[in-house]
Amino acid sequence: MGGTPDLTEVPVHDLLEEVQRRMLCSLKPQKRVILIGPPGCGKGTQSPIMKKEHCLCHLATGDMLRAAVAAETPLGKKAKAAMDEGGLVSDEIVVGLIGDNISTPECRTGFILDGFPRTVQQAEKLDEMLNERGMKIDHVLNFVVPDELLMERVTGRLIHPASGRTYHEKTSPPKHEGRDDVTGEPLIRRKDDNAETLRKRLAAFQQQTTPVIEYYTKKGSVNQLHADRAAEEVAAEIRTALKEGARS
Repeated sequence: MGGTPDLTEVPVHDLLEEVQRRMLCSLKPQKRVILIGPPGCGKGTQSPIMKKEHCLCHLATGDMLRAAVAAETPLGKKAKAAMDEGGLVSDEIVVGLIGDNISTPECRTGFILDGFPRTVQQAEKLDEMLNERGMKIDHVLNFVVPDELLMERVTGRLIHPASGRTYHEKTSPPKHEGRDDVTGEPLIRRKDDNAETLRKRLAAFQQQTTPVIEYYTKKGSVNQLHADRAAEEVAAEIRTALKEGARS
């Protein structure tokens, strides 16, 4: 059964750390951020850093849909019905899910939106919902990486399915070839992590997202990131962007 957690089981040090974290987060300025970038651009590496440093919640459309369906919320039921019929979940449902999530305490300081919007129509619906709440998108971070580097990053990627830990054959190989460093279990390569599939995904990505980037550029919200650089350099560039504002 649910209820109030038994804090007597939590170490005092952990409780004090959490209290300190919440106090610091309460002083952070609100930020609402969209991440745009092709497969292998580094969003997955940078999102946890941004989340921790700026006390933001991370909203991925797939995760939100799965959670809503599992919880059988009104929007979750609508989404399930659409998926059961083999159709796409409507933009209205996805924007509604975003609205529900940004109302939670976890998102009080702002959010990182990953995987949405993908079209100008979705961007307009998102802006409309935020405007109704007196909010707006503050930053759109566009992760720019040359296609040839993306090809190298994605085709060399190895994954531990149970944990989601990722490795790379060249840049961050496991200690033992083909084995997870923690469990020793086999690593896999995703079926779509191949050159042919990636070329198709990149072409579709460019066609789909270029108008979205142009839409937010007109609003002065876009920061172009040199995402081909080392992760530490990209993180520093993001810190500057979120502090100074958009620079298209």
